[in-house]
Amino acid sequence: MPTSSASTTDSARSNGGGVQSLERAFDLLERMADAGGEVGLSELSASSGLPLPTIHRLMRTLVACGYVRQQANRRYALGPRLIRLGESASRLLGTWARPYLARLVEETGETANMALLDGDEIVYVAQVPSKHSMRMFTEVGRRVLPHSTGVGKALLANTPDEEVRALLRRTGMPAATEKTITTPEGFLAALEDVRRAGYAVDDNEQEIGVRCLAVSVPDSPTAAAISISGPAGRVTEAATERIVPVLQQAAAELSEALASSGG
Repeated sequence: MPTSSASTTDSARSNGGGVQSLERAFDLLERMADAGGEVGLSELSASSGLPLPTIHRLMRTLVACGYVRQQANRRYALGPRLIRLGESASRLLGTWARPYLARLVEETGETANMALLDGDEIVYVAQVPSKHSMRMFTEVGRRVLPHSTGVGKALLANTPDEEVRALLRRTGMPAATEKTITTPEGFLAALEDVRRAGYAVDDNEQEIGVRCLAVSVPDSPTAAAISISGPAGRVTEAATERIVPVLQQAAAELSEALASSGG
């Protein structure tokens, strides 16, 4: 019977030894995320190459489980149950990063952080504080706007200009200090500097007296960056030349560890 045949196909093992229907369902969720979180079945069919009946069956299951919801316009959106999974995964990612952040503190003397891009905001998911009596502290879980942070610049450096402009329109560009970049053109120029130099700088832009150096984590399963922050009197231009290679090495090693663990 056709139904039995389709069911057998969906539950068959993939070439990689996994369950094909699970692989397809996760692929659809990722395609939805890439599309901004809401899509129609025909869009999913066009991008995935799967037939509409297969996609419809998988989406029905995801809706029943709460991972997808059907909108009034009959398009499908990522569901609220994914939030809990994402929050737990973010905490784990921060836990995995802590040994690398601790080594950054040992080698640079400054507070080390890890941050993710969550929607239009930056969220800090891990921190290891400096041992100096005068040190920077950012609460884990704190959310900030990307335009005034080193990690924000590092995370957005390779994002197309039109997408960056759209994000800035949504968030606005409020000034945290007198040195905060407050125009899209200024921020895009800063992103060009990041691409050219290979690292990002927050020079008194989030808080007067504080400098931050940041790099993205290559091939992270979600957009992530690590940084060090400290008093401007310690994180000088001369210190930057010493610290940036240490940051880049830590990011590369963290990337490799995440890849080897299946992260």
